[in-house]
Amino acid sequence: MAQRQQRRWGTAVVAGLVAGVCAGASGCAGSGDAAADARGADPVETLRRAADALVAAGSSKARTSMEMATGGTRVTIRGEGVYDYRRQLGQLKVVLPQDPAGSTEHRPIVELLAPGALFMKNRGAGVPADKWVRVDTATLSDGNLVTGGATDPYAAAEVLRGTRTATYVGRSVLAGTEVRHYRGTADLEAAAKRASAGGRDALGAAAKGFATARVPFDVYLDDGGRIRKVRHRFSFVNGRQKEAVAVASTTLLYDFGAPVDVRLPASADIYAGRIAEE
Repeated sequence: MAQRQQRRWGTAVVAGLVAGVCAGASGCAGSGDAAADARGADPVETLRRAADALVAAGSSKARTSMEMATGGTRVTIRGEGVYDYRRQLGQLKVVLPQDPAGSTEHRPIVELLAPGALFMKNRGAGVPADKWVRVDTATLSDGNLVTGGATDPYAAAEVLRGTRTATYVGRSVLAGTEVRHYRGTADLEAAAKRASAGGRDALGAAAKGFATARVPFDVYLDDGGRIRKVRHRFSFVNGRQKEAVAVASTTLLYDFGAPVDVRLPASADIYAGRIAEE
C-alpha cells in the first residue's frame, strides 16, 4: 500500500515538473599529473572514477539547470544549494519558470536529497505549507534524475560510472578554473551495477524507465579529477503523454569543502495524504 502511494506521489510530481510546466509554457592530483592523464589515460576509466573524486572532496556548493522540450515548448528549471558526497545528503532550492502569461509565480521548492529518497516542501496542490512530501526514488521511472526538476549532484556523477565511450576534447577555463573537457555516452544499466549502495536502485529504475538507457554527456574535470560541470541529455516519457520529453540537465559544482547541514524531516512532518496534479 505504501509503495503504491509512493508511486502516485511520484507520478504527480513528475507530471507537475515536466508535463505540467511544459504544457503551461579520488584525491587531488597536480596539474602536471592531470596533463599526463589527459594525454595517456583512458578517458572511460577517468570518468568512471569521477564520483570517487567528489567523495574525496567531501562537499561542495551546486547550481543546477534542467531544460525540457516537448511539443514545441521549452522551459528551464533552476536550482541552487549544497551537497555532502560522503553522506549523500544535499539541499536545493528549485525555482520553476513563470507561466507564459506571466500571471502565476511559483513558490520555490525546497528539496532534500538522501540515499533512496527525495523530500520536497512547497510541492503539490493540497499539501500543507509546513509539511514535506517524501518520494522513494527507486519507485520513480526516472530514478529522480528528472523528477525533482534538478538531478541529484551525486547521481549525476554516478551516471558517469556507466561510461561506455568517451573522448578527451581539450582544456579550457570554467569560472576561473582550468578544466579538462570530455564528451561521451554512458549506459544507465552499467552505471547502476557500479553505483554506490545508496544510488543503485534509483539508477536501475532509470535504466528501465527512460526511453533509452544511453545518456550522452559533456563533462569538465578540474586537475583533481573533480567534476566542475556535467551536462546530461535524457529522453524521458512520463505518464501523461507518449511523446518523449528531451531533457538537458546541467550541474555545476564549486566551493569544495563548503559546510553542509542537512537535517531530514521527522516522520510527523511528512505529508501522508493525496497530492493533486496541478
